[in-house]
Amino acid sequence: MSSPYKRLKLSLETPVPSDYEISRKQTPKHITEVAKESGIEDSEVEPYGAYKAKVKLDVLDRLADRKNGKYVLVAGITPTPLGEGKSTTTVGLAQALGAVLGKRAFANVRQPSMGPTFGVKGGAAGGGYSQVIPMDEFNMHLTGDIHAVSMANNLLAAALDTRMFHETRQTDDALWKRLCPVQKDGSRDIPRGLEPRTKKLGLDKKDPRDWTEEEISKFVRLDVDPKTVTWKRVLDLNDRSLREITINQAPTEKGLYRKTGFDISVASEVMAILALSNSLEDMRDRLGKIVVASSKAGEPITCEDLGCAGALAAIMKDAIKPNLMQTLEGTPVFVHAGPFANISIGASSIIADKMALKLAGTDSQNPEPGYVITEAGFDFTMGGERFLNIKCRNSGLAPDVIIIVATVRALKVHGDGAPVKANQPLPSEYTSEQLDMLKKGCANLQKHIENARQYGVDVIVAINQMSCDTANEHEVIRQAALEAGAVDAIVSNHWGKGGEGAKNLALGVIRCAHHEYPIQKQNAGEHFHYLYSVDSNSSIKEKIETIAKKMYNADAVEFSPKAQQKLEEYTKQGFTNLPICMAKTQYSLSHDPNWKGVPSGYTFPIRDIKASIGAGYLYALADKIQTIPGLATRCGFMNVEVNKKGEIEGLF
Repeated sequence: MSSPYKRLKLSLETPVPSDYEISRKQTPKHITEVAKESGIEDSEVEPYGAYKAKVKLDVLDRLADRKNGKYVLVAGITPTPLGEGKSTTTVGLAQALGAVLGKRAFANVRQPSMGPTFGVKGGAAGGGYSQVIPMDEFNMHLTGDIHAVSMANNLLAAALDTRMFHETRQTDDALWKRLCPVQKDGSRDIPRGLEPRTKKLGLDKKDPRDWTEEEISKFVRLDVDPKTVTWKRVLDLNDRSLREITINQAPTEKGLYRKTGFDISVASEVMAILALSNSLEDMRDRLGKIVVASSKAGEPITCEDLGCAGALAAIMKDAIKPNLMQTLEGTPVFVHAGPFANISIGASSIIADKMALKLAGTDSQNPEPGYVITEAGFDFTMGGERFLNIKCRNSGLAPDVIIIVATVRALKVHGDGAPVKANQPLPSEYTSEQLDMLKKGCANLQKHIENARQYGVDVIVAINQMSCDTANEHEVIRQAALEAGAVDAIVSNHWGKGGEGAKNLALGVIRCAHHEYPIQKQNAGEHFHYLYSVDSNSSIKEKIETIAKKMYNADAVEFSPKAQQKLEEYTKQGFTNLPICMAKTQYSLSHDPNWKGVPSGYTFPIRDIKASIGAGYLYALADKIQTIPGLATRCGFMNVEVNKKGEIEGLF
């Protein structure tokens, strides 16, 4: 079958060169060509240079009547610090479907933070012969979306601290005169951004000249309780020195010292809102709902109360448009949003998914559905659980297939193999056949399959092949996967061979998406469903306990005094009907990164709970998880250089 895309030929080499060398040797198509092949009209494309572009949301209106294509979620087992190839699998599968099998196919991935890029983890463009290109542009800046998120977040932080300062220095009358000065006709100039606050207080139907002193006081004085401020500043860098700081130390700030800290930009609620919004209007509404603190009376204070939401939306108006790039073999990739995977939801945007599903969808001219492959950050227990319980609740979408990526290496770690560390040689058990160790470690894979099947979606295991693997080891994984209820387990060598290496995996995904596996008949009447309810009968505590027990295999959950106080506060403020985002380590099913395999008989500790009301969830912080990473002794940035041509070298 001929492909809808002009296929870029791969020049495979052994051994496989570095990622940036492979990317540099390929000549990408102009991004307008990629857009045209994808079904995007010229008027809907805004190029940023030759190889990336913004795509207008007009596509969604034009294709509104088209039935969606097939939706494939890629998650993984509990990873090692080296990563198990989830992004590489996503890209390789898209290359196999689009370039090799001739299907309409889109890879939808997150934009990587430059924090991990310059740290140890590296980028998120995939790897080997399954990459998004150009990989240097992908991993650095892209079209500036993360910078927009940082600016919007920090504008809100500045607005909050400024308002707190002015309220301590001015009377109600002075605040009223400065916020809403008198016009020549005697009327009051209420800023457009504060109009929602007038409605919230029930003052919108009354002339401001007739407001009572009490009403004026309620309007102008937020009366923030400094101890309740949760909104932090952000930057797109792993800077451990900013985890806890004291602000307002200049003499001009009149001694209003306050302890706070920085988060990494991709942990900002603004980034989560970008990922979870369904339209520009939806994003504007969500930005207004962001809760930054509570008043001394216990009322939540929002971005709308500060008159800041419109400005944040203005900063984010271009960021909401998905970014279009391409794979090494010339198939389309949407790169959009990048919420942190162990703090936030770890998924690309709803808008990009909906756009790709329409472009891959069916109508009279396109009777055969295409495929949208998107990934969830880290393992299924983290990224997959949030994808299904949070992202799918917001989008109304549900995956047709779940892929769980596994490696022999990681499963040996879960079978009591020695720890593996970045930039260090692998211990001998990872370069030799160790079937007993592998069989023991497969319990971790089986738990992830069990977890995924709880949602009523069929599972395929992708065995990401590495050079030290043996056929016997692959068969051990295959049998363990089938025993746990996966419909198939398929070896894929997309890293070494590109789309051709993932051809069998792609064929399996097609069969699964069309319910052609005999084992699927057992689940024919089963439909996608969430893990827990968000109605008023389900408390915040109960939802957290459900996730910990069903996904993490915990026996119980322990809430710190601070977390218990937050449970009471958020229940009182009416936030019980929101889903939960659990912030935890990615290196274990549990809260302890040293507990491998499938931990059991333990209590899961929650140290704090925070509210992301605009994004539409509460997030619970487990144990010692940090919201801004630190840099290691040896960092990725130490190898980065720019050559005489202005090309970036040494990324990965």
